[in-house]
Formats: sequence, C-alpha cells, structure tokens
Amino acid sequence: MKIIGFETSEGLRIGVVEGQEVIDLQAVDNRLPTNLADVLAANNGDLSPLAALAKKAPASARRPLAGIKYAFPVAKPGKIVCLGLNYLDHVKEGPQRDNVPKYPSLFFRVQTSMTPHETPLIRPKASEQLDYEAEMVAVVGRTVKNLTMENALDCIVGYSVFNEGSVREFQRHTTQWTMGKNFDKTAGFGPWMVTADELPKGGAGLSIQTRLNGEVMQSDNTANMMFPLPETLVYLTKGITLEPGDIIVTGTPSGVGHARRPQVWMKAGDTVEVEVEKVGVLRNTIANEA
Repeated sequence: MKIIGFETSEGLRIGVVEGQEVIDLQAVDNRLPTNLADVLAANNGDLSPLAALAKKAPASARRPLAGIKYAFPVAKPGKIVCLGLNYLDHVKEGPQRDNVPKYPSLFFRVQTSMTPHETPLIRPKASEQLDYEAEMVAVVGRTVKNLTMENALDCIVGYSVFNEGSVREFQRHTTQWTMGKNFDKTAGFGPWMVTADELPKGGAGLSIQTRLNGEVMQSDNTANMMFPLPETLVYLTKGITLEPGDIIVTGTPSGVGHARRPQVWMKAGDTVEVEVEKVGVLRNTIANEA
C-alpha cells in the first residue's frame, strides 16, 4: 500500500495510491486524522483500518494522481533522526576518511528544514554550497524502547525517500552538524510511504540513486549500509523512545557534490531526483531564497 499526504482546498488529506489515482480517505471518513502519526498512534501501528477505508471508498473519493499537491507522507513527524557516515565509500570521500565510525553517527533535523515532493528546495542566501544526499527513510509505527535485533523491525511500518540537502559550508563551521543540516526547506521528503510488507525486511538490498538534471551522481545499494536499520534501531532505543510517526533517515552513499572535483552544488533551475528501488522517485527543483 502507498500512503500519501496531499493538500486540497479543504485542507490536508491522507490518501492511498492505486495506479494513477488517489483515494481520499477523509472523503470516506471525515473523522480520520490528517497526520499519519496520529493514525498510527491510535492503532498501535496497524494500517489495516486505512486499507479497509480505501476498499469501501466510493468513486467520488477518487481523484487523479497527476496534478495532486503533495504534502509529507507523515504530516508532523515527532522526531526526524538522521544517520551520517553510513556507507563506507561516503566516509572515505569526506573529512572523516581516517576516522571510520564504530557507532551510528546520529543527528536530528527539524520539520522546517523539509519540503514535499514536487516543491522547490531552497538554496539559501548565506551559502552556495547546497549539496544533495540520497537516503531511504523508515517510518516508526508504534512506541518502542530497548529494541533487540530480533524485534527491531517490528516497529517499522513503511519506507519513503529523502534528499538530505546539506549546506556544507555551515556544516563544517563546527564539529556539530545541526546548522548545515537545518536550513529552511533544504531537504525533500516523499513522495509517499510504501508499507513494509511490500519491501525486503529492513529495506535491505534496494538500489538508491541521485540524478541531477538527469545525470547520475550517486548510485549504490542499501545492502551496503555500515549500520543496517536493525542495528541502528537497537542502538538508538537504548536511550531514546521512538514514537508513532517518527522517521529514521538512514544515510547517503558516495558521490555527493562536495567530494567531486570540481565540486558540484545545486543551483536555481536544477532538478534533482532521488530514487529508492520499489519505493519511488522524489523530485524537487531548486530555487534561490527570496
């Protein structure tokens, strides 16, 4: 099942994609929350109520996918947990090449740093160094703490796509990456969430790619993560409770713009696509900050 968020004249909606159509679930039941995190919390991560609503939807609840105004798959993630340095070739191309991490390198993003599918990423006035980063997203379905390798993936309800736009100049100002990772509208998230039952366990073994104006810049496979999703979840939940609608952004492979010679930065007018096999293609144009 593909679950999307989208905007209408009546406000935010949750939908299920079937072929080239979207089933507007609020048109089936107007009591349904518009934030997927709230739906997950109410049902302990069980998505079968959404499938049941989609099954009984009348023809009037269907609308064309083409031309839809996308919103985030999870309207308001409680936590946006990101991994850095999770593909060895990416470690080797950067300033940490001589310091291969022994543990997952974790940091957080804020929601204002993200923008949905088919809306512009914003290159800030403060720096031209806006870089692309293809990443797979895992969506948490229920409240968990102290996970084990045996049960870690039980909390993941689906997967999405992320372009973790990074303002490299500001990322390098200190040893903490927060500033460079959180400029307004520098990351793309979408276009939808594909439920976990339709993908390999842990999202493993999927090709992942970035294309900038049609040119392939990154190409790898999620099987090459240094810290696969189960290990990351076990480590993370030793200290942090994960809750419904939290998202885990799982790191980027090699080929980023700052490591190229000459360096490549996204600029106004560019189109960037991030594709994760069996999940989808996230597409954004680039615009300058007004």
